[in-house]
Amino acid sequence: MAKLYHIVPSTLGSIRCSLQSSIAFLITICVIAVIYFAGENGGLYDQKEELLTNCSTSKCSTDQNHSSESCDLFSGKWVFDNSSYPLYKEDECTFMSDQLACQKFGRKDLDYQHWRWQPHQCNLPRFNATVLLERLRNKRMVFVGDSLNRGQWVSMVCLVDKIIPPGLKSMHFSFNNSLITLKAKEYNASIEFYWSPLLVESNSDDPVNHRLPDRIVRAQAIDKHARHWTDADFLIFNTYLWWRRPFMNTLWGTFGSTDGIYKRVEMLRSYEMALKTWSDWLEIHVDRNKSQLYFMSMSPTHEWGEEWGRTTDENCYNEQEMIEKEGYRGRGTDPRMMRIVEDTIDDLKRRGLQVKLMNITQLSEYRKDGHPSIYRKQWEVLNEEQLAKPTSYSDCIHWCVPGVPDVWNELLFAHIFT
Repeated sequence: MAKLYHIVPSTLGSIRCSLQSSIAFLITICVIAVIYFAGENGGLYDQKEELLTNCSTSKCSTDQNHSSESCDLFSGKWVFDNSSYPLYKEDECTFMSDQLACQKFGRKDLDYQHWRWQPHQCNLPRFNATVLLERLRNKRMVFVGDSLNRGQWVSMVCLVDKIIPPGLKSMHFSFNNSLITLKAKEYNASIEFYWSPLLVESNSDDPVNHRLPDRIVRAQAIDKHARHWTDADFLIFNTYLWWRRPFMNTLWGTFGSTDGIYKRVEMLRSYEMALKTWSDWLEIHVDRNKSQLYFMSMSPTHEWGEEWGRTTDENCYNEQEMIEKEGYRGRGTDPRMMRIVEDTIDDLKRRGLQVKLMNITQLSEYRKDGHPSIYRKQWEVLNEEQLAKPTSYSDCIHWCVPGVPDVWNELLFAHIFT
């Protein structure tokens, strides 16, 4: 309860003194207010970040902890939400990829765009493009990996695209189109994708002509790629799909040399060697005071319909509902590869380097409805036999955008601000 003060009319001097004190107090309040509102325009950015991390959506409740350190953001369920999702419209994204623009290529059921990921014990902060670009001011965010990581990059580009004025953004292709860069000029920020499907050097490094029957990997060579993302402030890696074969042809030496040694190595061993090369490079070259490192776990495929009760010749084609069985895992996901990733990251932690494993596998396993299927640009002319059987050319590997990759980026956004 506020105290009540009485002014005793003893002398005129005491009254004048009180008035002067009151005026000084009001001036102080005004100065504080000016500083505060100036901070709201940029000066108090750290406080805005803290608020964002704790609760950045209207659905947040006061008794929940929203820090990704105390809540497993990857454990939860999908909730249908057609009032606040999708986070952007497909036709509003300037740089949408034809491989992911399912609505553009004829998909009519759009429920796949309206699912929100809800962690069990907390809420996932809603993506805020302005806040992210402020964090990226004068910085580089680079996605490194295969076409699934490129899909996540496309999602990130679309998430920030609408708040960047047309004259203040540009897209650049360099190094034989291996590196694609969105530049937000007002922020001097770049969001980039670098094509390196096996992380280390391979004969599949051409971003266009990489579908070769005889895949060869140099499991101990990474400098060719890594020099393009050495100074990045945020690095998001993935590599999984391109390793999915029993054996990998592994090269010691250089491509084109006569003294190179080729060996047919069991895939898991070759994968382990490649991640060791990757982790050794990180330990030596990454500025630990500057860079944040992330590794996206395997993205599941939905190519075998019998796994969710369909016939053996069916896949994700025409699927409009998700898999509801909790803990479902398809055979396209390899836990052995995940353990190698986990062991590599744990070893890096012991060496003093933090890499956050973004475990998007389980939440994506449920989403058999989220793939492009036949609704994408076909890079080759389809024959009559294929046209008669849509499952034969359905893409059950990549993801429609907007869709599942947006949630991956919401999870990434939450961890960047933790």
